[in-house]
Amino acid sequence: MLIEHLNRQLLELDAAALRRRLRTHTTPCQPHLQLQGADAPLLAFCSNDYLGLANHPALVQALADGARRWGVGSGASHLVSGHYEAHAALEQRLADWQAAHIPGARALLFGSGYAANIALLTALGEATATLFCDQLNHASLIDGARLAKAAVQRYPHADLGVLAQQLQACATPLKLIVTDAVFSMDGDLADLPALLQLAERHDAWLIIDDAHGFGVLGARGHGCLQHFGLRSERLIYMGTLGKAAGVYGAFVAAHPSIVEWLLQRSRTYIYTTALPPALAQALQTSLDLIEGPEGAARRQQLLALIGRWRAGVQPLLAAAKGGQGGQGGLHLPDSHTPIQPLIVGDNARTLALDAALQARGLRVPAIRPPTVPVGSARLRLTFSASHTQADLERLLAALAESLQELSL
Repeated sequence: MLIEHLNRQLLELDAAALRRRLRTHTTPCQPHLQLQGADAPLLAFCSNDYLGLANHPALVQALADGARRWGVGSGASHLVSGHYEAHAALEQRLADWQAAHIPGARALLFGSGYAANIALLTALGEATATLFCDQLNHASLIDGARLAKAAVQRYPHADLGVLAQQLQACATPLKLIVTDAVFSMDGDLADLPALLQLAERHDAWLIIDDAHGFGVLGARGHGCLQHFGLRSERLIYMGTLGKAAGVYGAFVAAHPSIVEWLLQRSRTYIYTTALPPALAQALQTSLDLIEGPEGAARRQQLLALIGRWRAGVQPLLAAAKGGQGGQGGLHLPDSHTPIQPLIVGDNARTLALDAALQARGLRVPAIRPPTVPVGSARLRLTFSASHTQADLERLLAALAESLQELSL
C-alpha cells in the first residue's frame, strides 16, 4: 500500500511539473560543470559559491594540510570528544569578526545553516516566547519555528508596519524577530536597521540568517552587520560557511549567555557529530581570503557582473511577450545581490525555459513550489566571482534565443 500510495503521489508531481531531478556532476564546483553522461560541460549559474572559493587552490591545499594534521573525521559530538583546537580557533575568529557589532560576542560552530537555525529557534523559542517571522524566511527558519514551543506570528514579506502592530499587541515576556538578511529566492535585502529599531522599541531580539550575505556583504566581507554598521547586544547572528566561504558548516554569534544556552539546549548541536577539524582549519584560510585584497577584488567582480546582467536583461524582458510583468509573466525582482531570479510564473513554462537554456549549454535551474509561492516559479540565477564577462554575454545571448523560441 505504501509503495502504491507514493507512486500515485509521484505521478501527481509529474502532472503538476513539480518533480525534482537529481543531477550528478563529474567536475569540482566551478562555473563550467560536467554532468554525468553529458557530451559537453554546461556553463552554470546556480551555485552559491559566490566568491568562487570552493575550488580555490589555497583552500584545496589548506584542507589537505588540515587532513594531515587532524585526520578525516571528528569522531564524536563536540561535547563528547569531537571538539578540537581547530574548532576553538575558528570560533574565536568568527566571534572577533562580529564583536564590533555584538558586544562581547561568542561564536558556536554547527554542521550546517539548517542545523544552526533549528537550534536557535527551538532553544530560544520556549513557551513564554513569541517568534515574529517574515513570510519568505528560509525553510530552515520555518521548520525551526514549527518545532519551537513558542507562539509564532508571520508578517507579510518586509512589511514592518504589520510587524510593529504585532509587536505592540504581544504580551509574552520574550519576543524574537526572525528574518533572512538576503532572501534566498528573491535576493532582496531585509531592512535590518529598521528591524533593529523595532526590536529595541519593543524589547525584542533580532535573529538574522545571513547565509547569503556572509563573505559577500560588508567592506571586508564580514556580512550584513558590517554592511549596515549595526551594533547591539540584541543581535543574534547566523552565518554559513559553505556558500561564499567555499567550505562547509555554519556558526552562531551572539551574547555569551545566549551561546552558552545554545550549547546546553540545542539538540542539533548536542546530538550530532562535530564538523571535521580539517574543515575548521581550512576555513581559516577562507577567512583570510575573504577579508584580504583578493576577497575585495572578487566582491568588486561580483558587483560588476550583477550590474551588467541587470542592464543587459532589461531589453530582453521589454521585448518578451507582454513585457516585464505583463501577460508573459516575466519579472526581475529588485535585487542587487548575487541572487538574481527571473520569475516566469507557470511551472511548465519555467521548466521549458530551463530546458531551452540547457540545450544551449547553460545550467540555470527552475525553482517551483513549494520552495516558492504558487504562481511564482522562476529561474534562480546566481553569480560567482569566477564567472567572466564572456560567460555573462553568453548567458544573455542564450536567454534571448530561448525566450524567442518559446514565445515567452
